[in-house]
This record gives sequence, C-alpha cells and structure tokens, in this order.
Amino acid sequence: MQISPSILASDFANLEQELRRIANADWAHVDVMDGHFVPNLTLGLPVVESLARVSPVPLDCHLMIDDPDRWAPQYAEAGAGSVTFHIEAATDARVLARTLRSGGARAGMALKPGTAFGPYADLLPDLDMVLVMTVEPGFGGQSFMADQMPKVREVREAVSRHGGEIWVQVDGGVSADTIEQCAEAGANVFVAGSAVYGADDAAAAVDELRGLAARHVHAS
Repeated sequence: MQISPSILASDFANLEQELRRIANADWAHVDVMDGHFVPNLTLGLPVVESLARVSPVPLDCHLMIDDPDRWAPQYAEAGAGSVTFHIEAATDARVLARTLRSGGARAGMALKPGTAFGPYADLLPDLDMVLVMTVEPGFGGQSFMADQMPKVREVREAVSRHGGEIWVQVDGGVSADTIEQCAEAGANVFVAGSAVYGADDAAAAVDELRGLAARHVHAS
C-alpha cells in the first residue's frame, strides 16, 4: 500500500521544505496542468526537474495536459520515477507507454470519471499503473466520488487476470474517511492532497493513511 501525497495541496513557495515533510511517503504526486486539458494551470518541466533534484522520494507526475505523446517523455527525462498520461488526450497510448518505459519511468494511464476502462484493457501489457480519478481532474480539494469504486474493482480484476506488477492508483478526495473503500475495491496506490498537507504533522498523516489502507490488502 503506497501513499503519494499531492504537492498541489502544499505551500508552493516552499516546495523543497514541503517535500521533506513527506519523506516517509512512497512518492510525491506532482499534478501538471496546462490550462487546456483541464481549466487549471500549475507547473511544468523546469519545476519538475528542480524537484527531482531535491525530493527525498521519487516523483509521480500526473499529466493533465493536451498532447502527452509529445510532452510526457520529457518528464521521464526530467527525472520523474512515474509518468501518468490521460488516455483521453493520448494519440497512441501504446507507443507513448513504451517510450516512457524506455526513458526510465513507470508508465501510467489515467481515466477521468466519465471514461470507461474496458476499451483500454488491452493496453495493460505496456502499463505499470492505471489511475482511476475519483474527482474530475483540474482542481484539488474536491469531494470523493464513491461511484468510481466499481471501476477500481474492474481494473483490479483485469490486472489480476493479466498478472504482473501493475499498480492501481486512486486520486481525488482520498482521506482517512475514504481510503479504506478504495483499498477494499483494489487500489494499492493512493494520492492524498489536503488529507496530508492539511494536517499539522504530514508524516503522521501519511502513516495513518497507509495503516488504514493496509487493513484491506487486496488478494490479487
């Protein structure tokens, strides 16, 4: 069970310090938004390059951007340990996933709440992770969408049938109140923003979330 705190909820004026607060996490989740694929604009390659140099944990970059076929490989080059593109924006997801892997990153595919997983199940051999969004992408602090749990189950079942080490990630509204149902549905990587960075002790919040998720270790 891996916790990937979202720095979208952190203090952008002190990013290095904010990364140190989550040194016990498995990843630092970096939301890259371009103002086109989603209405919000966050940070891009130069910031990711800088973060990769100072982060105590590997970077998990979630690209909410148009034309990931062009841009995503550069995030692998910038030092991200995992790069997730949105299937809704990718032109050739299989080629992109393979390019990310050859660039040294784990390849992730993200699905918006309205996007079905079924049509993309055949991409699993080229993926290291499937991200099921549990909010509409674009802004932090939104309410968790429990109606996405059947999709998490569907992905977990497909992964179990396929075999191999493919992670199932959830992102959006994940907190101490919602993480157990995500774990029960089959998720094993959890993105949490305000639940971690809104806490006085971010590291303790990471440990608490991991402990709650671990109660539901999914037998795959």
